[in-house]
Amino acid sequence: MLKLTGVNVDLAGNRILRDVNCTFEKGTTVGIVGRNGAGKTTLLRTIMGLIKLQAGEIRLDEVILSSLPGHARAGYQIGYSPEDRIIFPTMSVEENLRLPCHAIKQSRQSIDHRLEVVLEVVPDLVPMLKRSGSALSGGQGKMVALGRALMVGTRLLLLDEPFQGLAPKLGLIYTDALSRLKTLQPDICVVITESNIKLLGNIPDRIWTIERGSIELQQTM
Repeated sequence: MLKLTGVNVDLAGNRILRDVNCTFEKGTTVGIVGRNGAGKTTLLRTIMGLIKLQAGEIRLDEVILSSLPGHARAGYQIGYSPEDRIIFPTMSVEENLRLPCHAIKQSRQSIDHRLEVVLEVVPDLVPMLKRSGSALSGGQGKMVALGRALMVGTRLLLLDEPFQGLAPKLGLIYTDALSRLKTLQPDICVVITESNIKLLGNIPDRIWTIERGSIELQQTM
């Protein structure tokens, strides 16, 4: 369970997140919907420790994440796929996938096993494995970013606007991958931000809205 209590964040002297209080239960998929500038990306970056809290606490079960530096948080089985993907162009797709596991010093055997699971969730990555990161289209890059986040995100998965700019075919492939993920890892909590609620379809169990940095717990699917 991920719990945010009284979370406030300022950027460049402006309040971006305002007294955010919400709980993400394991085994649920939550869609967070808001217009551009509402605070969606800031919320995910704050959970990952990429942005500093002004006030509040972020807790993952017994772990107080907000007391940890950002680089330590992936070690608690949190995967993050940013909106801009950030695929390393000089590395192969497989090397990009393995990278976060190496960063948290997992064993070769554990990484190999996790890669097998990720390729089961996202089988469209298999023919890309040896391809250079620089040879990917934007949509393919988003699929790789999903797979890379899944390599460490066995407990919590944060996806920032994954459907923006995806062609309809790739959107369906992405949706199918998330459906397989729910089957293979029923306890994982998935948080998806989007500016267009229609892009989420029936993926989320719950839809929350964010406006001017405040979250409203609104809708159960």
